[in-house]
Amino acid sequence: MQSLVSKIEAILAPLPVPVSLQLPDGQRIGAGDARLVLSFSTWGALAKLAASQVGSVGEDYVEGRVGIEGSMRDLMATAAALMPSSPAESNSGWWTRLLRNAKSRGSHTQGKDAEQIQFHYDVSDDFYALWLDPRRVYSCAYYRTPDLDIAGAQEAKLDHICRKLMLQPGERFLDIGCGWGALLLWAAEHYGVDATGITLSKNQHAHVERLIAERGLGERVRVRLMDYRELKTDRPFDKIASIGMLEHVGRANMGLYLRDVHDLLAPGGLTLQHGITAGQLDYKQLGAGMGEFIEKYIFPGGELLHVTHILSETAEAGLEMVDTENLRPHYARTLWAWSDALEARLDEARAVLERTAGPERGGRILRAYRLYLAGCAMSFEQGWIALHQMLSARRDGQVASHVLRGAQSVYPFTRNYMYE
Repeated sequence: MQSLVSKIEAILAPLPVPVSLQLPDGQRIGAGDARLVLSFSTWGALAKLAASQVGSVGEDYVEGRVGIEGSMRDLMATAAALMPSSPAESNSGWWTRLLRNAKSRGSHTQGKDAEQIQFHYDVSDDFYALWLDPRRVYSCAYYRTPDLDIAGAQEAKLDHICRKLMLQPGERFLDIGCGWGALLLWAAEHYGVDATGITLSKNQHAHVERLIAERGLGERVRVRLMDYRELKTDRPFDKIASIGMLEHVGRANMGLYLRDVHDLLAPGGLTLQHGITAGQLDYKQLGAGMGEFIEKYIFPGGELLHVTHILSETAEAGLEMVDTENLRPHYARTLWAWSDALEARLDEARAVLERTAGPERGGRILRAYRLYLAGCAMSFEQGWIALHQMLSARRDGQVASHVLRGAQSVYPFTRNYMYE
């Protein structure tokens, strides 16, 4: 054990944050003026730290084998320094194994996707309400100006999407994976569209139905509890958005999903796909145990694809990409806002989760989300993962006669309309 302790002491010395460790035998090592204290109840957990398996150490924290005293920001600065190289360059872990078998394993059937979505989103509406903005927008915000808080940045994001889609009164608008209904209601109330949302989350479906009724929007807004593969219509939608849903589609189903979007979209219409994307071209997921952590505790079945793969599938589906924007820095700031909000209300969050999930499971959920939000904020800051908005058009086959109209779609000649 002494060799392990010596190795740990050497690792602690150059860290950017003063850190001390409480070892299983009661010994304390590291900085005397520590801002971050990690307590280990097993030598196995300590060995994972020595091996720079930060995700595995995170699992030990969730399961109660490691204690953390200090801020999440200090913890993530320490975690980033502990890794010998970018985890996005790792060639090991669950992601590589999954990709080898994705097409044959059927990892994204309708039943499996519903189970996985409900695992994450149906934890507790009251829990999410503690740290999300008042509209419960659970996706990357858009900091149009530096002074915006999270609520203002989320409203700016909703409007940014609506402007990109050029929504007009009376248009048929579809939101695939509509969450708690923020975009659906924003588009209806501010742009006058006839809006349909679909979700696999029972909690979110019930919440959106309540909002529609409370706001008297039942004649032109509706929400369905269903899979995108089940949605059929005789009247195509003029505009389609999907915000934060691509991560759940899966590599094997991406082409099928985008072909469905094409078929649901009216000729000449626009679709915006907003989703987390991989940081590496060869689809490697985060190593150092981070990918396994997210798969086990947060997003079972989640898959990240590089933006180039998604755009290739977009073209194969018959959709023309007309604008792509990388919002990676915006998501780092969004996640830190969520993390800070959760940290400020830990006691309330613990009480909510213990009431809805029981003391043991509730405690695990809270510890997992603390690491997940801060860890993802760090990952976006470092560029290990990204966030793209991809705007595409379905051509209508009619060459435009008016000089200001884009050929075979409603998309104009410049991006000015998004910002004016």
